[in-house]
Amino acid sequence: MTTPALAPAPSLPLRPRRPVAVTVAGAFLALVVLAAVLAPLLAPYAPDAIDLSASLVGTGGEHLLGTDSSGQDLLSRALYGARTSLIAPVLLLAVASVLGVFLGVLAAWRGGWVDALVSRLTDVMYAFPGLLFTVLIIAVFGAGMTTSVLALGLAFTPTIAKYTRSLALSEARKPYVDAYRVLGMGGARICTAHVVPNLARAVLGYLVVLFGEALMSLATLSYLGFGAQPPSSDWGLMVQEGQAAVVQGALLPAMVPGTAIALVVVSFNVVGVWAADRLGSQ
Repeated sequence: MTTPALAPAPSLPLRPRRPVAVTVAGAFLALVVLAAVLAPLLAPYAPDAIDLSASLVGTGGEHLLGTDSSGQDLLSRALYGARTSLIAPVLLLAVASVLGVFLGVLAAWRGGWVDALVSRLTDVMYAFPGLLFTVLIIAVFGAGMTTSVLALGLAFTPTIAKYTRSLALSEARKPYVDAYRVLGMGGARICTAHVVPNLARAVLGYLVVLFGEALMSLATLSYLGFGAQPPSSDWGLMVQEGQAAVVQGALLPAMVPGTAIALVVVSFNVVGVWAADRLGSQ
């Protein structure tokens, strides 16, 4: 008597492997964040310590990345500057996401004239260059990192509002929304307790993509003199301060912070696109 053959066990779907570029970019960003947190322990000098006798010294044992025209250690300034350069974009996107998600969900939920008004408002802000809008606000309220963060937060709001509106339009048509309405739940409660949390993953992935652009925008303002002010070690300000040394043949004062900005922005773009795809599809 022959025994019946056992049916093969169903195979489980394999999780897609994380691309190598994403892994490398994520590891680099983790190191940058860790270096920023541990800056007081890792920095060999105080970021504002001036030593004119060591002006524009190249790489060596005492100064691993050299010094700027004031003799300040570039490694120490870059480590401390990572704090401002990473925290400020987070605060900027926090302001933009609160306003943008509110406007996007409001427009999608209410529709009609509210949707038309929010759409026209975001279109007008899109037509106005974001950097010019920010500079005008800074001209009124004064230069500084706080003003730059708030101004750029307003400039980023239309982008997040349009993206959130497109997501909320499809979310508001799902059956569970009608079910909660039948149960007598109010529209504000449905949005805050169910619609917005369901949009959170996709919005978070989009914010990761925008992080690099936010960091670059803040660095640009600091380079132009509207953002961080001396003696800050903000990377954008360091590039501006190191520009004069390029004429003297010293590239490190501008190249060190400039390279840091470029690497962090590229890494966030790589990780952000991957995260947006993963979070948006789940």
